[in-house]
Amino acid sequence: MGTDRIYLDWNATAKLLPEARAALLEGLELAGNPSSVHQEGRAARAAVEKARRQVAGLVAADPAHVVFTSGATEAANTVLTPDFRMGRSPVRLGGLYVSAIEHPAVHEGGRFPADMRREIPVGADGVVRLDALEDLLGEHDADAGLPMVAIMLANSETGILQPVADAARIVHAHGGLLVVDAVQAVGRLPISLEALGADFLILSAHKIGGPKGVGALVSRGETLMPSPLIRGGGHEKGHRSGTENIPGILGFGAAAAFAVEGLDARNARIAALRDRLEAGMRVAAPDVVIYGEGGERVPNTTAFTLPGQKAETGQIAFDLEGIALSAGSACSSGKVGESHVLKAMGRDPRLGALRISLGWDTTDADIDRAIAAFAKIAGRRKQTGAAA
Repeated sequence: MGTDRIYLDWNATAKLLPEARAALLEGLELAGNPSSVHQEGRAARAAVEKARRQVAGLVAADPAHVVFTSGATEAANTVLTPDFRMGRSPVRLGGLYVSAIEHPAVHEGGRFPADMRREIPVGADGVVRLDALEDLLGEHDADAGLPMVAIMLANSETGILQPVADAARIVHAHGGLLVVDAVQAVGRLPISLEALGADFLILSAHKIGGPKGVGALVSRGETLMPSPLIRGGGHEKGHRSGTENIPGILGFGAAAAFAVEGLDARNARIAALRDRLEAGMRVAAPDVVIYGEGGERVPNTTAFTLPGQKAETGQIAFDLEGIALSAGSACSSGKVGESHVLKAMGRDPRLGALRISLGWDTTDADIDRAIAAFAKIAGRRKQTGAAA
């Protein structure tokens, strides 16, 4: 990346933290297999367990309930299954209820067949409708098995926060399990698994400055757990087989420790930058649509639409100005299509939305340049009548 470019796509992936880089390199130097009983193996195991404690601290969970995976997608596909077990006894889940704005890794339902999945609608404000959740669970056939509900904490496209704790009370009143995708919220909000009422949390390292290719499934307990997605040697207490990715896990742990330290001050600074960015955008284009404006969002995210301009056109224009941002959520191998999130909110999904997301090294100068680029792009749209 050239020095003249500005990176404003932290929700797609955060820059690798120096602390995570150092931990990753440390992991590469560890020769032992964590499952080996010799000294080298014990050293590797100790390093993994330290990282497990660091990741648990990110969401105030018990380290014993952290299962490392290859990323959030694997964690989602592990937990989204009708086949659970309580000890050695099988437990059947009878249906999956997924919010309409989930990341595709969750929205596609994991291992649940299509006929066992139902969608929970959201309002025009992008917030899941708890009344609809209550109605859906009221209709659930308890004889078919327990209901599972999946509601993300912060939307990956808009940054809008969801009423997870309120949803948890409804889910548990109906005897169900709640899965929460916390990928875009960790490192940007203080999170407690217990306070949320979640039964499972899905995490990803590279969203908080750790390396790509490592994530975690965090559970409230170990009594009721999903059948393993990856079987074999019984690693991670039998929940996820395969020799642990030591460098990735150590990098994840270091990033988690950084995310917890100084969170409030960092959030306040980033939120101020985000607010100044949006104020500048409003001056340059009063008709800009900013999603979630005035509501509860993570502090680093601005999702917006310039009326008359398609998202991919705007993304290319910003890229030519030296600014990296996203058209929606970066989850489809670079493809820009209609946004299912905007559609669920009752918006025209054909235009799409651009997403600017800030991070720990975003500066005032970066915001100044982003505002200037936005003004230039918006002005060109007005001059041309722009419906590119």
